[in-house]
Amino acid sequence: MKFLLDKHKKVAPLFERGGKFEKFFPIFEAHDTLLFTPGEVTKTSSHVRDGIDLKRLMITVVVALVPCILFALYNTGYQIHYAYLHGALPLDDWQTNLYLWIVGALGQSSDSMNPVLHVIHGALYYMPIFIAAFASGGVIELFSAIVRKHEINEGFLVTGMLIPLTLPPTIPLWQVVLGVAFGVIFAKEVFGGTGMNFLNPALTSRAFLFFAYPAYMSGDNPWIAANFQGIDSFSGATLLAQAAASAGALADASWWNAFAGFIPGSMGETSTLACLLGAVLLIITRVGSWRTMAGVVLGTVAVTVLFNAIGSETNPMFDVPFYWHMVLGGWALGTVFMATDPVSSAFTDLGKFYYGLGIGVMVVLIRVVNPAYPEGMMLAILFMNMFAPLIDHFIVQANIKRRMSGYA
Repeated sequence: MKFLLDKHKKVAPLFERGGKFEKFFPIFEAHDTLLFTPGEVTKTSSHVRDGIDLKRLMITVVVALVPCILFALYNTGYQIHYAYLHGALPLDDWQTNLYLWIVGALGQSSDSMNPVLHVIHGALYYMPIFIAAFASGGVIELFSAIVRKHEINEGFLVTGMLIPLTLPPTIPLWQVVLGVAFGVIFAKEVFGGTGMNFLNPALTSRAFLFFAYPAYMSGDNPWIAANFQGIDSFSGATLLAQAAASAGALADASWWNAFAGFIPGSMGETSTLACLLGAVLLIITRVGSWRTMAGVVLGTVAVTVLFNAIGSETNPMFDVPFYWHMVLGGWALGTVFMATDPVSSAFTDLGKFYYGLGIGVMVVLIRVVNPAYPEGMMLAILFMNMFAPLIDHFIVQANIKRRMSGYA
């Protein structure tokens, strides 16, 4: 590493102010920050020292996402194999051809339910989406830094990890690029970059794709999309979509399978267990707010119990209990990683609880009252993103009023 450090120091003047490549300083700085810790030392009077910075915060979230990513690889391959065994044969795509070649090279059978093969097959779908998301988002971040003449920050690191987890594995890569570009530019860069956005960029990307290309993001078979031949004995519809369409859909389903994540859905949203493992790390490190998560849980339970008590003969979603809502769709992924985004959520402690409470209420309202769109977590979080500053305003004003009355 000393050799690399010496080389960096040698070429640094070329990228600093007045250097030949001054305009490309963000590229040099990003590479330097990735490999080494900053060399600057504070020389002024007394100051506050803190062990956390933007890089450590983002890395902590990435580590918390590891269980979701690993399970995304496994479950994607598992669902494809499950479809294969039930006669929903994959079409002639490059993932299938490459997978069959790998299986043949390993001397395995193409209908084997080997977990290792599941991960390999899942990676053939996940990794292209992951690479497309990071490549497009990274180019936009780089271009923005060069135009604004500031350093590249780590803001897109988490966004780039989250976006693939919110997408179905069969989405076209050009849609991934377009969605990432829309989310990064219109939800973050136009407002000044990382720390200035009031909407979650990852969810903004997904919302754009959902409304622009609904055939790939929603419908009766959102997971298998156009890449499989559906037959009567197999349905690629998510359990949430099935619950909205039929009153008895969940009666035949396993809650534990849904909790563990062995169900169809967007790649990273199916496993509540994996999300809970990430939640533990975020809460212990105080990177994610437990108040926000608790608010989402309380809001979900309260409104669900109310709808269960009312009931409906025409809408089966009225009878879905809260413990099913928590393991279906993007509820867990949204609660743990989207709602707790420190930039787009509320800042005050009490505000975080009310912010999460609003998300929990809204997600159930959208799922139940509008059965044509049975998901709801994405829209609930984006809706409350817009109200987060207002919530903080009222909390701060209430604190000021209370303290002033105490002085009087």
